[in-house]
Amino acid sequence: MNISVAIPTYLREQVLLDTIGQVRALHRVPREILVVDQTPSHDKRTEIELNVLAAEGKIRWLRLDKPSIPAAMNRALLAARGEVVLFLDDDVELISEIVAAHAAAHRDKAATLVAGQVIQSWQTVLDKQASSFIEGREGNPDAFLFNSSRQCWISRFIGCNFSVNRDAAIAIGGFDENFVRVAYNFEAEFADRLLNADYRILFYPKAAIRHLKAANGGTRSFGEHLTTPAPSHAVGRYYYQLAAGNVSFGHRVRKILSGPFFAVRTRFHLAHPWWIPVTFCAECLGICWAMWLYGRGPRYIRRPELRK
Repeated sequence: MNISVAIPTYLREQVLLDTIGQVRALHRVPREILVVDQTPSHDKRTEIELNVLAAEGKIRWLRLDKPSIPAAMNRALLAARGEVVLFLDDDVELISEIVAAHAAAHRDKAATLVAGQVIQSWQTVLDKQASSFIEGREGNPDAFLFNSSRQCWISRFIGCNFSVNRDAAIAIGGFDENFVRVAYNFEAEFADRLLNADYRILFYPKAAIRHLKAANGGTRSFGEHLTTPAPSHAVGRYYYQLAAGNVSFGHRVRKILSGPFFAVRTRFHLAHPWWIPVTFCAECLGICWAMWLYGRGPRYIRRPELRK
């Protein structure tokens, strides 16, 4: 199984170098490591280290002019030489032989996308009994717990630790680049198209990482979602609701119109009511932006024959 590891990155320094170092230290190394860099300029030490790694052929360092999570992933899909592309965030701790684990999962030919276990900084691993109880109680496949230890077929994945068959991903158009800024829900939209094309998503807990959620860089560059006046966190949610073709139009409209009101019904806003108008305005701007994006149509990979 030829696996390319792709690490999209934005405004990350030492934590990015640490992530690359962990991948290079694995017993089973990937065919290549693609660093898809959206950072305008790194600090001097990081720039030197990345240049050395690229010059020695230890990474392929791809640069993008502006930050975009789905655009970075599409660039990786087109550039990758492996038949499977394993996407990792730039701020993770590997707690398994991640490449070997994803390769093992893809031996099940029914699995087009493999979602690995993700332990957030505040979480511990749920045992199989607890996983089954909590997920059953939720009764919603979209509420799947990625710190679960129960292997199963699912309908969603998290973008910080998943691998996908490259040809299948390109065949359905790759990732929709209309998911701008924080790109919230870009995974859900891609998963919907994947499942509609009769592909399947396997959750494989042996492919495990801890997500460090570095305080600087990445999506944190667009502000805190509860206090920013910008629509960076909201636009993806509303765009997905507009684009969700498996839900009736009336249901989508109701969810969109009620969105700003639900966004301010939080404990944070109850304790800090002066942020209510800020969040409400950001949500309304997000709706307008999402409608404009939806109106121009999805932005998928347009020329899948390109391969750099």
